[in-house]
Amino acid sequence: MQDDLISVKMERNYHHGDLRQALVDSALTVLAEKGVDGFSLRETARRAGVSPAAYKHHFADTRALMTALATIAFARLADALEQADAAGGQSRRCRLGAQGSAYVRFALAERALFDLMWRTTLLDLSDQALSSQKARAFDCLDRLVRGRDAPRVAYDDPAMAPTIASWSIVHGFARLTLDGGLGANEAGTWQAEALLAAMLDLLNVLR
Repeated sequence: MQDDLISVKMERNYHHGDLRQALVDSALTVLAEKGVDGFSLRETARRAGVSPAAYKHHFADTRALMTALATIAFARLADALEQADAAGGQSRRCRLGAQGSAYVRFALAERALFDLMWRTTLLDLSDQALSSQKARAFDCLDRLVRGRDAPRVAYDDPAMAPTIASWSIVHGFARLTLDGGLGANEAGTWQAEALLAAMLDLLNVLR
């Protein structure tokens, strides 16, 4: 009983909106340390200094919290892709290579978040914020490959093949790198970026 009263008092000490951010920050830390499979909601609450039930003030369940984390992940990826694209110069091939390198670097820097982004069974795929950030990340590549004026079509439309092919190569390369398929040497990983660029060139998706 005393512990419950202390937890309630701690939760009330948060100003409006602070509790949600505290939970998100703690969840990001726990996820980075423990990975998706080792993630603990109880540990997240403990590090935020609140009771295990406190998250219900802002998140309906664990799935909602994980969806919020995945939304942050896609937003960070979209930022990285947009920055790489802007710094890639006028050449579309250079920009495609820059985006690919940014994608792989993000995967290596944010391993747990990158893993969570593709664990669709853990996420609320109908969440509008998540959908928006996913679309922003995808559109950065799609506008480069198919052109800014290309009509919007479903992901499985044949017209989307050049974009999906580019994404598949980069994503697969990132996954192989994370799993040690290209060697465990970190320096070798960055040397392998030349390999990624060569693979994208083989696609010949940019005309």
